[in-house]
Amino acid sequence: RSQLAVIPQEPFLFSGTVRENLDPRGLHEDRALWQALEQCHLSDMIMSLGGLDGELGEGGRSLSLGQRQLLCLARALLTDAKILCIDEATASVDQKTDQLLQQTICKRFANKTVLTIAHRLNTILNSDRVLVLQAGRVVELDSPTALRSQPHSLFQQLLQSSQQGSRSS
Repeated sequence: RSQLAVIPQEPFLFSGTVRENLDPRGLHEDRALWQALEQCHLSDMIMSLGGLDGELGEGGRSLSLGQRQLLCLARALLTDAKILCIDEATASVDQKTDQLLQQTICKRFANKTVLTIAHRLNTILNSDRVLVLQAGRVVELDSPTALRSQPHSLFQQLLQSSQQGSRSS
């Protein structure tokens, strides 16, 4: 379990302080906690809550869904996990923040395995491999570049559809 960090779509936070949620076992110095918060663009917001000793309330209710997801990412950054599983973890943040977080994940987990479950396809375009599911079955598995170059690829069709949808909004 210590080799796996999970950032769920519905993040779980403990009742307690920011510090207790970031570092439940008390293994890290404050400097490392603030660095993880900074990398997740949460440091200003956490300061407004009273810093690392600020209370989050039951299940982190004082934070938005996106902020709870980012706090889970900050917690993952503090681990030495070899595998990071991200389940729509940036779905509730704006696109600019999402891009910055993707860069952070790529940098911090560069030599590790990152499994990303995503509907926002731009978050996985830099992945080594993409696995496409349809009705619970694997229908495609290849690099994003290879899948994009195949005109009848479901991945390519989904990508085109998502790009058209973002242009019309």
